[in-house]
Amino acid sequence: MAKILIIEDETNIAELEKDYLESNGFEVDVVHDGQIGLDKALENTYSLVIVDLMLPNLSGFSIIKRIREHKDIPLLVVSAKLKEVDKIRGLGLGADDYITKPFSPGELVARVKSNLMKYNRLVGKSVEEHTIEVGDLCIDISTHEVTLKGETLIFTTKEFELLAFMAQNPNVAFSKERLFSRIWGADNYGDIATVTVHIQKIRSKIEEDSSNPRYIETVWGVGYRFVD
Repeated sequence: MAKILIIEDETNIAELEKDYLESNGFEVDVVHDGQIGLDKALENTYSLVIVDLMLPNLSGFSIIKRIREHKDIPLLVVSAKLKEVDKIRGLGLGADDYITKPFSPGELVARVKSNLMKYNRLVGKSVEEHTIEVGDLCIDISTHEVTLKGETLIFTTKEFELLAFMAQNPNVAFSKERLFSRIWGADNYGDIATVTVHIQKIRSKIEEDSSNPRYIETVWGVGYRFVD
């Protein structure tokens, strides 16, 4: 059974999320304080964490950043912050998905299941063992591991999915719309600017010079391509 942590200071919303997730077979813990939520996320084993951005004692942004430094699990933001810059910042720090309040509990459950399914597909035993090696970069599809010059890099689920997909289709120029549809899903409500944010994060990790990338090139007027 997948175990989920909800870090949410609004009790009514937290209990609603908890009820719907438990009714769908998940085990759920709820914390109302940011710092306590971070400690619990780092000290325990969770399949996925749902975090609000506006929390007492520690912001959701800080929680996302700290969790991502130590754990590779799906992180889902549920927040009343509507500005695009907040969404981009949350995704840029390592969140895998973003839902704006008010939301449908059914949508929350669907997003949770979708993110867990994608994560498990990437890291589970059912994934075909395959390693992509290009220059000093090594992408292990079966273990969800990326190394550069032998050093292991930390990637979010979406970052890895995006990099792996492009690396498995080298020298093909993909539009932002195509990449968004492939990685986030055609039915996902989001902004294709998310693709740009994730490409920037990937480049910051694998490129020696992000302004003159070796692996992921910008194809002006089209999108991006991975160069083998």
